[in-house]
Amino acid sequence: MHLFTSRLLLRPVDAADVDLLAALDADAEVMRFVSGGVPTPTARVADWVIPRMQLQQQEYGTGMWLAFDAHTMAFVGWVQMRTPRHSGALELELSYRLRRETWGHGLAREAASALIAAIFTSTPTTRIFAGTDVDHHASRRVLEALGMRLAADTDAAALTRRDACLEYEILRSVWAVGRGRGAAVSATAPPTSRSGMTA
Repeated sequence: MHLFTSRLLLRPVDAADVDLLAALDADAEVMRFVSGGVPTPTARVADWVIPRMQLQQQEYGTGMWLAFDAHTMAFVGWVQMRTPRHSGALELELSYRLRRETWGHGLAREAASALIAAIFTSTPTTRIFAGTDVDHHASRRVLEALGMRLAADTDAAALTRRDACLEYEILRSVWAVGRGRGAAVSATAPPTSRSGMTA
């Protein structure tokens, strides 16, 4: 499934995307809250990251979408919906990673909003959640702009611990009420996968 917003084209990850993803992860600032600034080895991107995301796409209609500038086709980053390994609930985990040069322009929100809309309108998913460090204020602002709120079971004490990881969530029912605030999005897609989402 390809997604289109006013500024972005999103498409599923491909084996040929190794160099784009490796270069993104080579930026220490991009990886600051992911690995402490350590880059992801190219071999790991090729042998584990991409195949894992493609398997998610094949089995569940989820996975990783690469985002490109709709006008220049410059690589912007990626947004991902992952099926949790140990959950039987109708929920997915959102994550995203953008090139540092694109930060501060609302593109993470635009890409994630498009994917959230696609998921909620084409699958039975009832909850989307995302984790972020308590000190990662930029990421927290993105999640809050998406309409996500701290998970109901969040320990208030976590907000005062610098090493805490916070979980944000949005429920389908909440998203449906506020969907008019999201980015305009259109999609083209081949036949529907087993999960109910087009693959």
